[in-house]
Amino acid sequence: MTRGARRVLLAAAVLMLAASIRAGAQPARTAPSRIISIVPAVTEMLFAIGAGDRVVGVSSFDTYPPEATTRPRVGALVDPDFERIVLFRPDLVVTYASQTELMARLARVGIAVFEYRHSGLADVTATIRQIGARAGSAEAADRLATRIEADLDRIRRTAASRPKRRTALLFGREPGTLRSLYASGGVGFLHDLLELAGGIDVFADVRRENLQVSTETLLQRAPDVIVEIHPSAGWDAQRIARERGVWRQLPALPAVRTGRVHIIADDRLVIPGPRVAESAQLIADALAR
Repeated sequence: MTRGARRVLLAAAVLMLAASIRAGAQPARTAPSRIISIVPAVTEMLFAIGAGDRVVGVSSFDTYPPEATTRPRVGALVDPDFERIVLFRPDLVVTYASQTELMARLARVGIAVFEYRHSGLADVTATIRQIGARAGSAEAADRLATRIEADLDRIRRTAASRPKRRTALLFGREPGTLRSLYASGGVGFLHDLLELAGGIDVFADVRRENLQVSTETLLQRAPDVIVEIHPSAGWDAQRIARERGVWRQLPALPAVRTGRVHIIADDRLVIPGPRVAESAQLIADALAR
């Protein structure tokens, strides 16, 4: 069979499935039994509240928990595979709120959607409770959210007893250089984490989640601490030591002069999910050194 013929057959199968889904579409508030999540943070939430056995598909970037990596991949934010999603016959698909085209196509075939919206730290536990209610696991979700809030409050109170340090929280730059630096601005998940952990965001006046900064701007802001965060993949101890050494190009920076440049390569810091209190603790520990 030619490749073109296979694509035609696949498209026909999707259309037949779509028709059957429309015919048997369940009420929007029925607890779903087949969930696809293309948002890693929500995937973690679903597993953490005991709904993981109903997750039948995940995004290309899901790495946690280990059980999630055994699920089929269905694309991600910029490349969701609609045909593949439909073939798994989900009755709930978790999407980013910006994926309007995907949501419209899912609506046309009668598949319910949970829109993921996120702007700050408080949204983590709010989303856990919302997805818990939608997935029929409200009690487990509330227990998880309450525990996370208690852990965050404990970290906040501990950090409040320590000296506050003016900090630049960075999450991107060209390897081996100080070019293309990206920093957390004064709103959003990373800014909230930094301030809860005891830092004073040197870019708090910039009302954006992220901004590109130059070395000249950093020198003007003169942070006492620099915390760089990265995903764990590809960041072993040798690379961390090498990249930390790059900062010696700016000896006038207080953070460099006092040895308070910290590079943390940990996926928990880049996924606003159930491990968010562990993320806050990582930053608090760095600020306390």
